[in-house]
Amino acid sequence: MDLKKGIITALLSVFTGVIFAQTPDFALEVQPNMQRLLLSADTDNDKKITIEDSPKMPFLAATIAGDSIAINEVYYLSNLLQELAQAREKGEDTLKISLSEIKEPPSQRISRRIKNYFWDDLTRTIDKKGLKKILRDTKASGDVQRLYVPPNDTVGLEYFKNLEREYPDFEVVVLPQKITPDYVKSINDEPGLLALKIENGKGVPFVVPGGRFNEMYGWDSYFEGVGLIIDGRVDLAKAMVDNFIYQINHYGKILNANRSYYLTRTQPPFMSSFVREVFEASEEKDTVWLRKALDAAITEYEQVWMEEGERLTENGLNRYFAQGIGIPPETEKGHFEAVLKEYAAKHGLPAAEFEEKYKSEEIEDKDLDEYFRHDRSVRESGHDTSWRLENRAAHLNTVDLNSLLYKYEKDFLYLISEYFGGSFTHSSGKGYSDAYWAEKAEKRKDLMNRYLWDEEKGSFFDYDFQKGEQTGYISATNFYPLWAKMASEEQVQRMVPNLLQDLKARGGILASAKSSAEKTATNEVQRQWDYPYGWAPHQMLLWEGLLNYGYEKEAHELIYRWLWMITKNAADYNGTIPEKYDVVNTTHKVYAEYGNVGTEFDYITTSGFGWMNASYQLGLELLPEEYREKLDKVVRPEALF
Repeated sequence: MDLKKGIITALLSVFTGVIFAQTPDFALEVQPNMQRLLLSADTDNDKKITIEDSPKMPFLAATIAGDSIAINEVYYLSNLLQELAQAREKGEDTLKISLSEIKEPPSQRISRRIKNYFWDDLTRTIDKKGLKKILRDTKASGDVQRLYVPPNDTVGLEYFKNLEREYPDFEVVVLPQKITPDYVKSINDEPGLLALKIENGKGVPFVVPGGRFNEMYGWDSYFEGVGLIIDGRVDLAKAMVDNFIYQINHYGKILNANRSYYLTRTQPPFMSSFVREVFEASEEKDTVWLRKALDAAITEYEQVWMEEGERLTENGLNRYFAQGIGIPPETEKGHFEAVLKEYAAKHGLPAAEFEEKYKSEEIEDKDLDEYFRHDRSVRESGHDTSWRLENRAAHLNTVDLNSLLYKYEKDFLYLISEYFGGSFTHSSGKGYSDAYWAEKAEKRKDLMNRYLWDEEKGSFFDYDFQKGEQTGYISATNFYPLWAKMASEEQVQRMVPNLLQDLKARGGILASAKSSAEKTATNEVQRQWDYPYGWAPHQMLLWEGLLNYGYEKEAHELIYRWLWMITKNAADYNGTIPEKYDVVNTTHKVYAEYGNVGTEFDYITTSGFGWMNASYQLGLELLPEEYREKLDKVVRPEALF
């Protein structure tokens, strides 16, 4: 008997309800085989097949011509479960599959699922088609689901008012012309989504991170866009830029996310990079669209980041500075319990009573106001939370923010020079030349070298302008100048050894150094943007940063470490692609604040996590073929470097 057919025959003969043919492709009845597989292999009853199960081995054994054939790999059993589950979700009674699909190499399987399934599952629209997902939104209060719409969006207002008549549990709220912190506080008990762009009677689509993050986030969107472009979804990446343009024009900023309580808060600025990468990946090279997008990006730069006294400080550098009043409403119950108890004791009140009186402004406390100013600014930074920023975020000229704004200035210089003949007239009537942006970038570089660079330590550090000193906190964000191409060759020669010494872990780049987190922490709470955790945006930016300066070997090692960790966890744990990892212990089992989105699912993950998906696709694109082959064998990184 032909060996390949023999294996298939043996495999199929032990399933119940097999619809059998002597070909490499075969069909299985979904429900009975899924039940039998779970009964045999899911020994801990968590609706997954993982290395923590103890399947009966050999599994599905059969005897053909005296030879025993069996499946002994948990990974293959897990793949089969996923394929059966996916068929069941589609309402299919029969699964058509081949042995090669069950034994698909891990990196190929992960990448294929991201491209063919995950992006679509994470795509949303705020329109009639997407309304069902809005109405099921768990972040709404009560029975009414609200959508806040800008008063000058006439198209959106007409569209959503018509939907309001159709759905009794859906309420459209028209925002005031001017959004103030007082107004945002007044609607904290009536939260809702914020409208995005309606075009041709449909909502312009966007990608959400996943899990409880069921809205369009600021910096997540850029990284998701990187992955979309790699996967040939330039259309969807461009649509996300269009929604950013809408946000800038109607809300005055790119929002932390399109939620009512984020109206006074932005996120790390990536608009110029997003615009540039989408435009240059587009076949049509639509300069009319580019003009509109560039106009919005310059508006954001000027109005959000360069207003003196807010996010622009006296020394000419920038900070995160989220506005707002009182306690951030999006946090989980009890998140600020320890802080509020401390201030309640100061006022001689029980904690619950103090909290209510502080919320109603019956009690005023400037120190607590300042604490929450910093806390909101931490959230605006995207790094919520980290001991790097704790109780001082609004006082810091951070390396990451100023690197990103340097990148804006260089992108504006490039786009105006390359596509607009060196001169661009903004919708405000102000003219901008490429020379103007060259001067702005050079000035920022000088200021960063003056305030943020430590010559003795060979690194950039955040600068506390209140104290007039650098923090010395070792973080992945200190190396953003590599990505922005702001550092000199001499600085990079000092920085790269520091990066590899302080932040390289078994699974990639640490969010911060253990020594800095331990030195700065005021209690034993592990902050999720610190040691021992690693995050996709840091990996992606620093890989490209190293490659910008010719450090290919170092970049490839860090890419491999990250992809190895993702691949091994996915292979061992039923395809899990989570929000973040413990890169020291190379596991998705993270016990820091907020848990780990993307780890709770039954049978099969349908979406992974937005920027994690993107990091995998980018890593595979940047990694040489020789490493990709090793990745499919899940060769541990210590054996390679």
